[in-house]
Amino acid sequence: MEQENQASTKQENIPESNQIIFKILDANENCPGVGTQSAGKSEACAGCPNQTICSTGEAQKEDPALEEIAEKLNQVKNVILVLSGKGGVGKSTISTQLALTLAQDEKIQVGLLDIDICGPSVPRMLGLEGQEVHQSNQGWSPVYFEDNLAVMSIGFLLPSKDDAIIWRGPRKNGLIKQFLTDVIWEDLDYLIIDTPPGTSDEHISVVQYLKKTKVLGSIIVTTPQEVSLSDVRKEINFCKKTELPVIGVVENMSGFVCPNCDCESQIFPPITGGASKMCQDMNIKLLAQLPLEPKILLSCEGGKCFASEHPDTKSARIFQDIVKQVKEVARK
Repeated sequence: MEQENQASTKQENIPESNQIIFKILDANENCPGVGTQSAGKSEACAGCPNQTICSTGEAQKEDPALEEIAEKLNQVKNVILVLSGKGGVGKSTISTQLALTLAQDEKIQVGLLDIDICGPSVPRMLGLEGQEVHQSNQGWSPVYFEDNLAVMSIGFLLPSKDDAIIWRGPRKNGLIKQFLTDVIWEDLDYLIIDTPPGTSDEHISVVQYLKKTKVLGSIIVTTPQEVSLSDVRKEINFCKKTELPVIGVVENMSGFVCPNCDCESQIFPPITGGASKMCQDMNIKLLAQLPLEPKILLSCEGGKCFASEHPDTKSARIFQDIVKQVKEVARK
């Protein structure tokens, strides 16, 4: 009882502007969901900036673009989103190397879509900087890395690679929608979508836009440190709330492989148990633990497929195993 009084006193002493922030955070944690009868009407909705939209039913209205996107991506057999709660964990490395490794099989058609609007790194990692997107009456033609690997990124649309994208949410969402409706993806076995870190506008938009497409699921990338894992837990909860299947988690930078002796050592020790413990606690599959290896960096800088350049390395076998697991999920 005394603890409750203390908590109440602390809450009363918080400035009014900060109390609004706490209300928004509480609403986010206990959000009933936009598709429920209590949307915008429950106590958890108080203070949420979207309360009016939810309570009036505006949030439940279907975007006409969903049908158009479903028709445009009708020939895409599997859509995979690569997510991470935190930046700098190697998400784009996983996205590009996954696409390159899949494309080693010439019978497999692969697409790679970069929706990291403010920090597009896919063109650099594939050695495609300076390439241009061609527009016709049918739409935008993606840039082809190989005959069976098509790539699209805002990086191809910028006059200079150093230009900053200073956009608010609606404009970002508009471009993501355009990538899904105007790009000529044609017949793809896999469309891999590289997303920015976090659980914000771009993520909500792309999950909603893909609602009527063949989404295989998401691959979530983390590193062993707790500072990364804490954000990844939020990403997993985001997937659960949006009903986005999780294929599994890749723990990147899990150890370090010496380029001289090939010995492996721990640089970022998993003090709280790493991704393995997190996946066990959250009932999520651990796809792989990928070590930090200088050769992977060189492959990415040169726009090369690491698994084909260094097939005898441990990391190459791990990439091949990730691809194998993804194919198994796609066959189910």
